[in-house]
Amino acid sequence: MSLVESRPAAGPARPAPRPGVRAAAPAVLSLLALLVIGMALPYLVGPYQQEVGYRVVQLAALATAWNLMAGYGGLVSLGSAAFIGIGAYTAAETGNNYGWPLVACIAAGAVVAALFSVVVSPAMFRLRGLYFTIGTLALAEALRLLMINIGTFGGASGIVLRTPALEVYQLFWWALVIALLATVVVLVVLATPASLSLRSVRDDEDVAKQMGVFTFRTKLWAFATASAVMGLVGGLQATKLGVIEPYGSFGISWSVDIVAVAIIGGLGTRCGPWVGALFYVVLGELLRDYPEVHTAITGIVLVLVIRFAPSGIWGTAAAVVMERRHG
Repeated sequence: MSLVESRPAAGPARPAPRPGVRAAAPAVLSLLALLVIGMALPYLVGPYQQEVGYRVVQLAALATAWNLMAGYGGLVSLGSAAFIGIGAYTAAETGNNYGWPLVACIAAGAVVAALFSVVVSPAMFRLRGLYFTIGTLALAEALRLLMINIGTFGGASGIVLRTPALEVYQLFWWALVIALLATVVVLVVLATPASLSLRSVRDDEDVAKQMGVFTFRTKLWAFATASAVMGLVGGLQATKLGVIEPYGSFGISWSVDIVAVAIIGGLGTRCGPWVGALFYVVLGELLRDYPEVHTAITGIVLVLVIRFAPSGIWGTAAAVVMERRHG
């Protein structure tokens, strides 16, 4: 009898989970908790707080989408209003002319916005850096002028929606679902090798191309995904207002708000858009009787963040916590 007992044959080794998936698990749990709390919130607060909550999650969704292409992909766009406006007009037209249900109208806005981004991408991607930023701004302004001068879509007067208006709490729930959906998309991207391609394009597109990265394809899916989310928000905003017109739907204020929220919260961070949206909206509500002061304070905060905390409120706070934990 052998003094050394034989070990049973080991089964096939299980692959270790990827670091991205492991890191995303706490974020997914946090999103589920946020969904539960958000669904219960309208039963705990009044219409005013629900309206503020709607504005917070709406900006969080838009900033998350913008952060995907700008924070992670380097596609700094000032043309977000173009895709928000397309989503709003698509939802209005499908609801008025075809009688589609609300879900289909909002989804149609996302599809048309994404398709439009695919159509304009060959021209837009020929521009880089500041030229791309200016090009997207010109795109949104061109669409605004176009909608003003086309009578088919109501011209400068806009379109009155015939679909029933939603309650404030319903708008909040819809916006919360869109914001969480956008965040889940970002988490999934960060947990896959696609995030490496996206970041390589952001850091140096020419080097990334030499290393075998399909730069055009990488920028395209990020651009189209962000545009789809913006189209969703635009469709929901049209339902909220009941009346849409070019000056509001394609206004530059959308782009300015999104950029401010993303930078203040933290570019290239998972939770930065949510933190920035909460900060931006709450500050605006505290100073709602002094809009000039709100604009001035926001500008000062932006300058300070860019100069002293480039990773934003969330990124800086996370870095401080990690330093103290390991210090």
